[in-house]
Order: sequence, then C-alpha cells, then structure tokens
Amino acid sequence: MLALLLNQSVYMRKWLRTAYILPLVVPVASIVFIWQAFFDWNGTINAWLHSWGMNRVDWMNSDWAIGVVTLIYIWKNIGYNVILLIAGIQSIPESYYEIANLEGARSFTKLRGITLVYLMPTMFFVVLMSIINSFKVFRETYLIAGDYPHDSIYMLQHYMNNMFLSLDIQKLTAAASLMVGSIMIIVLGLYIMERRFRNFME
Repeated sequence: MLALLLNQSVYMRKWLRTAYILPLVVPVASIVFIWQAFFDWNGTINAWLHSWGMNRVDWMNSDWAIGVVTLIYIWKNIGYNVILLIAGIQSIPESYYEIANLEGARSFTKLRGITLVYLMPTMFFVVLMSIINSFKVFRETYLIAGDYPHDSIYMLQHYMNNMFLSLDIQKLTAAASLMVGSIMIIVLGLYIMERRFRNFME
C-alpha cells in the first residue's frame, strides 16, 4: 500500500521517500539509542504514561518486548521493501493500464488483474529478503536487552552467542546447523511457489 501511494503524485512524495530510506543509512547503535530513549523505564513513553496517571511499563522485560522488537524490525526494513516494490510497480508497462481504461476497468480490477499479477515476482523477492533480514534483528535486540533478554525475544542467535562464550562447540554447531537448515527450507519453499506461479501465469 505504501509503495502504491508513493508511486502516485501525492503531497510531499519526495520527503516521504527520503523518510523511508533514512533507517537504511542510520547506524545500528544510533537506532538502538533512539529506541532505548523511547522504551526505557525512564524513557519517553513511560514519561507520557506517568503524566497521564498510568503505571509505567518495563517494555523489554515483559510480554511487550516482542512487540517492541517487531516495531523496530518494521521501521528498519520498511524503506528497503518499499523501494523494491516501487521499482516493480514502475516496471509494469503503462500500455496494460491504458488498455484496461479503454475497456472500462475499475481501479480495483486493475489493481487485482494487472498490478498484483505482474508485481508477484517482486513480492516473492521482498518476502524472501524480509525473512532473511528477520534473522538480523538480533543485533538490535542484543544491544537493547543484552545476553539474556525476555523469553519472548530470546532468539537462536542469543543461544549461539551464549554457547560461543561458554565454548560449548557442540551446542553451537547444532544451533548453527538448525538455522542454516531453516533458512534453506524457507528459501526453497518460496522458490517452488514462485516457479509454480510463473508457470501458471505462462
């Protein structure tokens, strides 16, 4: 939806595109510092809650932790996905839309029958990159919550890092093999789905 919006002539489109690109160029340490300022016990959000007469929330040591990490992941990666989807939208020939207009097709029909169909390969790639990037969110989680965070955000990379520090090579190797196997299964599954969809379209 954001890619479709930014592909139109909307107000402040250039500034909005720049805003989505900024998280890609900001160093991880700076990102962590900003989010700590928001979600720390004495951070901005808890200060607002306290001013409204509500109890403070220990965001990173409660069930809210997974929500915070998810929010960080979306904010960090949404710009990259939007850029890819805009490129995919702009690669669709305008003649397809012109023919649809001549035949009296509505906007939703053009979106479903043209945009989404020809954007599907790009969407598969975006989903694949998003899954791969989800394994990288460990950096932010580690810098915010440390070696042993809340159970909801204790990732496989935390386990691998802790096993490395304790020099437990067997468990470290098993965890690394599990991660590689999981990524390979996901990539293979998406690749098979993309091939079947392409063959169906042909």
